Amino acid sequence: MRRKSIFVAFLIVLAFGLLSVQGLAAQKTRMIFMTAGDVNMLALGQNVFAPGFMAENPKVQVTTIHTGPGNAGSQTIFEKLLAEKKAGKTVGDVDVALVHEIFMKWAMGEDLLQPYAQKCNTWKYITTPFAKVDLGVKVEGYVMPLFMSQTAIAYNPDYVKNPPKSYAELADWVKKNPGKFGYNGIKGGASGVAFVMGWVYAETGKYQKYAVTGPFDKAEIASWEPVFKKLKEFNKNVVITAGNVGTLDALNRGEIWMGPVWVDMFFTFMNDGKLDPKTKLSLPEPGMPGQPMFFVIPKNAPNPDLSRKFIEYVTSPKVQANDIVMRFNWYPGIDGSALKGAIPQATFDKIYSDVTPADLQKKGLAFPLADYYSAILESYERWAQ
Repeated sequence: MRRKSIFVAFLIVLAFGLLSVQGLAAQKTRMIFMTAGDVNMLALGQNVFAPGFMAENPKVQVTTIHTGPGNAGSQTIFEKLLAEKKAGKTVGDVDVALVHEIFMKWAMGEDLLQPYAQKCNTWKYITTPFAKVDLGVKVEGYVMPLFMSQTAIAYNPDYVKNPPKSYAELADWVKKNPGKFGYNGIKGGASGVAFVMGWVYAETGKYQKYAVTGPFDKAEIASWEPVFKKLKEFNKNVVITAGNVGTLDALNRGEIWMGPVWVDMFFTFMNDGKLDPKTKLSLPEPGMPGQPMFFVIPKNAPNPDLSRKFIEYVTSPKVQANDIVMRFNWYPGIDGSALKGAIPQATFDKIYSDVTPADLQKKGLAFPLADYYSAILESYERWAQ
């Protein structure tokens, strides 16, 4: 009987404990963070952002929902918000979302978002032009960038003492050093695509029209024939590498001396010992494309003030320094100069010694508008191969 009494008492204590935990959970505000992107974005939300934010806000429970990589992941978020609007759902399910650039074109056209960004206490750190106009869409006030993925030219300083400062200088360099520049064309990864887009910007001088203002002019495509035939001649003296990783591997082995890379991959390779630490970066005139991921708040978000607080946390210099730069090797979504003092000076000097925050503001370009993007790739296949 004594054992039974003790067991019953234990069950009563356990029941009260569970009720107490459930009561505490019930008192918490549930916040839904929905993110597109690769699985690393899910891990970032679940294992980094949510725990950090909840530690500072113990009455909040953050749940991360992952919708998948690429534009398809962002389209899933768009379709979710659009379905809620069409159903007349004034209070939705999503508090804050992390999306790709193309999402803004869809969402702004359907009036699905809140203009929250300029109310954030971290808005003062946003200097990138992507936060004003992106893919031809005016987005200022509706977005805060989480990070900037940027392409640049990586080079071995043992062989390249004075890297080309422009695409024109690069073309001359390649003639004098055949087989020592490599890129992955347009089908082996986006660093090669970015290089080709930069080539078109340099040769035509029409970056603003092609990437910012538009409109798309189909008749203009015929004028690109000499641009791509010049690129075809350029390609005769270069190595076409096996993808983004292939370019970095070829650099590390000394097979090539220069090539376009994603900066975050560049530093990850270097940190993992897969790239000679002497390897450097250059961003030639007029620049090369990169792309951000944006935080947005749906128009019908259930907790918009909390959403803004979450975004302020993630775009703070401390989190941008520790998690965006030092952990994942991205360029920050905020102005890099705001990170001084938040990361070791050696780290700051490392990531900005070659491509400075000022370089990124001037030469960190956008990919073309969708119609121009497709037309440029088709023109490459028609005239440059």
